Amino acid sequence: MSASDLYGELRPRAFAIAYRMLGSVSEAEDVVQDAFLRMHQTQQRDEQITSPRAYIATLVTRLAIDQLRSARARRERYVGEWLPEPLVTDPSPAEHAETADSLSLAFLVLLESLSPQQRAAFLLREVFEYPYDEIAELIGTNVDSTRHLVARARHHVRKGRPRYHASKRQREELAQRFLAAAEQGDLPALEALLAQDVALHVDGGGKVRALTRPVNGRGRVARTLSAGLATLARRGVRIQVAEINGQPGVMAFDEQDRLVGVMGLSIADGQIQTIHSIANPDKLRHVVRVGDADALLQAGRRPGTDD
Repeated sequence: MSASDLYGELRPRAFAIAYRMLGSVSEAEDVVQDAFLRMHQTQQRDEQITSPRAYIATLVTRLAIDQLRSARARRERYVGEWLPEPLVTDPSPAEHAETADSLSLAFLVLLESLSPQQRAAFLLREVFEYPYDEIAELIGTNVDSTRHLVARARHHVRKGRPRYHASKRQREELAQRFLAAAEQGDLPALEALLAQDVALHVDGGGKVRALTRPVNGRGRVARTLSAGLATLARRGVRIQVAEINGQPGVMAFDEQDRLVGVMGLSIADGQIQTIHSIANPDKLRHVVRVGDADALLQAGRRPGTDD
């Protein structure tokens, strides 16, 4: 197999692991490129690589752990709330629904509370279904420690993980109704779509005027959204429904058709539970192409593993 063919085969999973580890497209791309460069250098030294797939997964995981450790210090100095860089994804087939859920902004935010090693062990086990012995080798620990890492992470994530009980079609319809109510300034209709304890999170990164703290509660969130979208409309901003990180959302474009904002909606029990809005322009420059996002959603479930 040629180097380009090998890269094309291995890159989707490598990026899928790196992005879920880091919540950043740009950082994930850097990690993937570094991993492939290191593999190429190893091959140039005529060192045998028995399994390129396992080799790349190991490099990406370890590089992502190191990157996440250094990134956390930067995120502590971040202006306002830090949210992941969004992906605009292609509507995924039903069989990839669980993988899409692991890509959601709400899920990635939840993973931020795990240690880098916990995050790696949990993702490799729960999302990519690696066996424990392989995970232990990937993250440089033993099987018992790996099981402990996964168990602690699983307990924490299950307490806060959003559950998407509505069908994909129901979620899309609710997103359309949400957009219509917000654009029309119909507060009663908007409030009816929001959960009582809904939370609005906004990431402007200090680059644009934005909320620096979450807004909580149905009434406050509805008023904040209505006022914000009305301001955008007066400035000629166009809003459209899109799929963001495998879940319903909206995209905002200015009069020059430039992307100026992305909003992801977490929906459960027929209501919007959480809204994540990213307006930091640095996080909108790497919106992945639909084809890449589709590969990310489908980047490998491992059959035949057990708990």
